[in-house]
Amino acid sequence: MTQTIQAVRGMNDVLPDQAPLWEFFDDTVRGWLAQYGYRSIRMPILEKTELFVRSIGEVTDIVEKEMYTFVDQLNGESLTLRPEGTASCVRAVIEHSLLYNGAQRLFYVGPMFRHERPQKGRYRQFHQVGVEALGFPGPDVDVEHMVMGASLWKGLGLTGLQLEINTLGNAASRARYRTRLVAYLEKHAEALDDDARRRLHSNPLRVLDSKNPAMSEVIAAAPKLANDLDEASSRYFAELQGLLKNAGIEFAINDRVVRGLDYYNDVVYEWTTTRLGAQGTVCAGGRYDGLIEQIGGKPAPACGFAMGIERLLALLYEAQVSVPARAADAYLVHCGESATRFAWNVAESLRSRGLSVVLHCGGGSFKSQMKRADASGARFALIIGDVEAGRRVVSLKPMREAGEQVQVDAEQAAAIILRSDNP
Repeated sequence: MTQTIQAVRGMNDVLPDQAPLWEFFDDTVRGWLAQYGYRSIRMPILEKTELFVRSIGEVTDIVEKEMYTFVDQLNGESLTLRPEGTASCVRAVIEHSLLYNGAQRLFYVGPMFRHERPQKGRYRQFHQVGVEALGFPGPDVDVEHMVMGASLWKGLGLTGLQLEINTLGNAASRARYRTRLVAYLEKHAEALDDDARRRLHSNPLRVLDSKNPAMSEVIAAAPKLANDLDEASSRYFAELQGLLKNAGIEFAINDRVVRGLDYYNDVVYEWTTTRLGAQGTVCAGGRYDGLIEQIGGKPAPACGFAMGIERLLALLYEAQVSVPARAADAYLVHCGESATRFAWNVAESLRSRGLSVVLHCGGGSFKSQMKRADASGARFALIIGDVEAGRRVVSLKPMREAGEQVQVDAEQAAAIILRSDNP
């Protein structure tokens, strides 16, 4: 017997019973983004590998260990399945000169790919909503993004999410801090794990983000980047905090929030939860003022954030948010040659009125078809035999509430079904 083929590890199917929650989330998110004036952009899943090396950083975990990269056999070009969306969005903005007519508020929704060890809330194919504001110097737009997050959690009915903010300062600030941090970590090298030792000279700020409890005391006592901030970065961070307080958004300053991508500067932040175990960050972002120039565009300020759809859906499941699948308005059963021909016409006529109609396929008796109609969850059954077809009528039977079966023409059937949906 031929062995069945299964999905790639860490890449999951979304089955019909799970889809309604995804659709509820998608509909909620698109309405929420429209309220804030963000427009949709769609980028390719495949990009040139160089894009991510130059933007994310050559010595980051993503570029070093997690990207799905291969050589195009036709032209020898190195290509990568996108591991995140910001670099792709910025590339598209530059390529199509979208900033020529002014600042842009953009969003995208779609799959990302990272070759990680699959676990709850961390998959090799995962989905994100990305929100980018390009051409805005801030900090008002940074705060807008945080306010947007708080608004979405309320709209989804999620509670207990904590906003944690930090500042990385500018490049000069980080260079000063990096020197002090490396010197400190070298003195405590015996307390570092293998991953931290590997990052010590290539990306020392990422050591601060370690989740290894054995290193918690060393990390807690590490020098603070805030002591190396210049006046402009300090003022920016203070102004942002004032705007957050004015907006009524609660937050905590966490100097361990550093993010894992090299393009960030100044403000970074995470929305976290304690209800998902190790994968507690559900939304994160910050400012990346140098990225547009780094990729090849004219210098322009920018910031953005991304949220993990699977992690937010896990919170919705945990909160027992129930989104029932919408059943069809009617299930159309039919027996007989002329009845079948007429049934096609009736189904299309009702669909043209905006109704959802399942037309029975596969034959069978009226009894077996009515069982299918009942199992479908449809609110009405439409029954057509050769007699009904000859008279150009249908028998309309309520399936979910009391009511008599009546014979009406297709137009009357549509009116009755529509009226029942909006009593």
